Amino acid sequence: MAMEGQEDRLDEAAAWRAIEAEIAGQASGVLRGAMPPWQRLARPSQLPPPGDWRQWLLIGGRGSGKTRAGAEWVRAMALGLAPFARRPHGRIALVTETLADAREVMIEGESGLKAIEFGAKPVFEASRRRLTFSNGAVAQTFSSEDPDALRGYQFDAAWGDELGKWTYAEETFDNLQLALRLGERPRALFTTTPRPLPLLKRLMSEGGTAVTHMRSQENAANLAAGFMEAMAARYGGSRLGRQELDGVMIEEREDALFERAAIDRARVRAAPEMRRIVVAVDPPATSTHRSDACGIVAAGLGGDGTIYVLADASRQGAKPPEWARAAVSLYERLEADRIVAEVNQGGDMVEAVIRAVAPDVPVKPVRASRGKWLRAEPVAALYEQGRVRHAGSFAELEDEMCDFGPDGLSGGRSPDRLDALVWAVTALASPQREPRVRGL
Repeated sequence: MAMEGQEDRLDEAAAWRAIEAEIAGQASGVLRGAMPPWQRLARPSQLPPPGDWRQWLLIGGRGSGKTRAGAEWVRAMALGLAPFARRPHGRIALVTETLADAREVMIEGESGLKAIEFGAKPVFEASRRRLTFSNGAVAQTFSSEDPDALRGYQFDAAWGDELGKWTYAEETFDNLQLALRLGERPRALFTTTPRPLPLLKRLMSEGGTAVTHMRSQENAANLAAGFMEAMAARYGGSRLGRQELDGVMIEEREDALFERAAIDRARVRAAPEMRRIVVAVDPPATSTHRSDACGIVAAGLGGDGTIYVLADASRQGAKPPEWARAAVSLYERLEADRIVAEVNQGGDMVEAVIRAVAPDVPVKPVRASRGKWLRAEPVAALYEQGRVRHAGSFAELEDEMCDFGPDGLSGGRSPDRLDALVWAVTALASPQREPRVRGL
């Protein structure tokens, strides 16, 4: 299988070289009378669907080619490439979870807008958050962390990436819709891994939405060798696997301990000053690509006694020194009070690994004596009482929480991020002496 995938990737590279040579040999008209390269190489699910849709919702598993499809569509809209666009679209919005994602994935990523351009590369001005194409068309970047930034702008096209992970999805989506008011037929493409969010469900049911689905396996030839094997080993046959690999929207578990609606109600834009901050670490037993993730979650205690989840820095497949550095880095960035580390898996080694990275960091070892469900129940009760808030959106952590059942598993596997969350919240909910006031 690995050899076949490598041959397929070589075939695609050869195809691209042949097409580029053909284009270079044409006279002044780029693509004049010729089918655009992307139309030749794309799978049908990566191409815009027919019909007079206002928004195209492209739902796919991890690595299924969503970003490439989005970048190619934006490029075609900006340059006015038929049959995707009837004319150049001069004002385009690029919206994703964070501004860093917009630059690192949508623009400068391996499948981003700069990478796919075989002619004059578009120019990105980081200080102005905009990408300018060779014909003068401009794509402006926005973050779901700041929905109000979209106010005052107007566009004739938009690409929203990973809609299911947007921090303030409803407000960002609404402001984007209000900004799509240029031209005769403004359109938007939303690429995302499915999550059972009200916005996604509503968007799928609207009459002006065209929906297409992609599976990760469809793009196996363009993925790193072993990726699909690793993903199948981790998620295969599970509910989470159907979501993350097959691109299927999975409804909430009826027996889940946490409800997504309750988490959404607990969300705030920013945390206040913290009295205490802890970073909790739930290390895996091994460190291969098939291993459980190392859960690393930070939470703080506010002055009113409310606990705020501040960050999820969990690492998949990380070796002990790597996850220790990630935990210490988060500890230092948030100026935390201590690291809380579960030692069931590694005993004294866990604390020793952290101290090897930062000898002076205070570490509190904790040992689980009860099952995961029993440990998580008191934390779920705090959520129900409104005593825990999420300062932002933590998509992967929240997915684990909402798929965690009485079997102690989430998506058929150990809920590593949730385990770290439980340790962090438990540590902050316990009485402490002489709390210190500190700011983020």
